[in-house]
Parts: sequence; structure tokens; C-alpha cells
Amino acid sequence: MAEFDQQRMQAGAGAQVADIDEGLRAHMLRVYNYMSAALVITGVVAYFAAASGIYVALAATPLIWVVMLAPLGLVFFLSARINKMSAAAAQTTFWIYSALMGLSLSFVFLAYTGESVVTTFFVTAAAFGSLSLYGYTTKRDLSGMGSFMVMGLFGIIIASVVNIFLASSALHFAISVIGILVFAGLTAWDTQDIKNMYFEGDHADTGTKKAVMGALRLYLDFVNMFLFMLQFLGNRE
Repeated sequence: MAEFDQQRMQAGAGAQVADIDEGLRAHMLRVYNYMSAALVITGVVAYFAAASGIYVALAATPLIWVVMLAPLGLVFFLSARINKMSAAAAQTTFWIYSALMGLSLSFVFLAYTGESVVTTFFVTAAAFGSLSLYGYTTKRDLSGMGSFMVMGLFGIIIASVVNIFLASSALHFAISVIGILVFAGLTAWDTQDIKNMYFEGDHADTGTKKAVMGALRLYLDFVNMFLFMLQFLGNRE
């Protein structure tokens, strides 16, 4: 009888683990779906704004600063307010953000050939997919690496501001190389962190908001990795 009870407890524990694994897979799939949808929105808006001349028209006015800075402001807004938002509001804000990013990134289609943009996108997608898969499956704790990468990100920002005044091609090259490495590391770490934040008992709204924030983190990793890779793989018009 005792042996039967033990087997039943083990079977119950196994079923619970299976439920958690299934829930985690569904959560991560939702994160990747949100991220992919945001990338599609960004790409479509960027191409349309470049092809229609909207970006060129805005670039000739002070409104270009609004276009460039609005996405950054929306990231801070979403990060600070998401806990007080409804799940629907968080999703809507994320879609608006991805559209604004598309408008601000329209210059990519004007500065680089379409073929090189597409090639770089697929190279970035392959690298991102491999790194995210590593972050999801590895048993190694990546939190230490993540902290180091965040420090590297601040270093890139400072160096980029400095190079606005120096206009050094060597520094620009170094920033691009380090940028690729930093966002490669952040992709793996963010994936693991998003996975670790999953909790089976979360309310549906909480789960959705976690998925939105996870998608935002991975979206930023992808877009920045793409832009840094474009420095090397892109052919200018």
C-alpha cells in the first residue's frame, strides 16, 4: 500500500511538472509571437514611410526629433506604467511603439540597398534564434553575464555620444563590434530571465503583461543587433 501511494505521488508530481512545462512553452510562444508581430509592424511602417517620402519630409522639419525620441519615451512609459495598465492597454501601447520605431527606422531603406537589408535581417534572425534557444535551454545561470552586458550597453551609449563630437571611424567600428556582442549576450540572458519569470499561477492579465514586456526586451535585442550588423553587412545606396 505504501508503495502504491508513493507511485501515485510520483505520478502526480510528474503530471504537475508536465503542466508547468506546457504552460511555459505556451507563454514563451506568446512572447515570440508578440515580438514577431511587432517586427512585422516595424518593417511595414519603415518601408512605407521611406517609399512614400514621409520620412524625407519629416527629416526636413524639427518633427524629426519627435520621431526619433518618441519610441524611447514610450519604452520608459510602458516599463514604468505596465503594472497599472490593463493587459489590452499594454498590448496596444506595444503595437504603437513598434509603429513609431518603424517610422524612426525608415532611414534604413533610404541609406542601404533593399537586398542588403533583407540579407542582414535573415542573418540577424538566424543569430537571434540560436542565441535565444541557448538562453532557453541552458542550465547555466546567465545572470552574471547579463549584468556585465548591461554595463557594456551603458558603455556603448556613452561612447556613441562621445563619437558624435569626435567622428572617429575607428571608434565607430569598435562600437559596432562591441554592440553586436553585447546584444548577442543580452538575447540569451533576456530569454532565460523571461523564462524564469513565468509563474503557472499568474492571473491571465498578469501573464499577458509579462509576455508583452518579454516581447519588448527581445524586440529591442533583435532590432539593435540588426542595426549593428547592418554596419558590416549593409551596402549603402
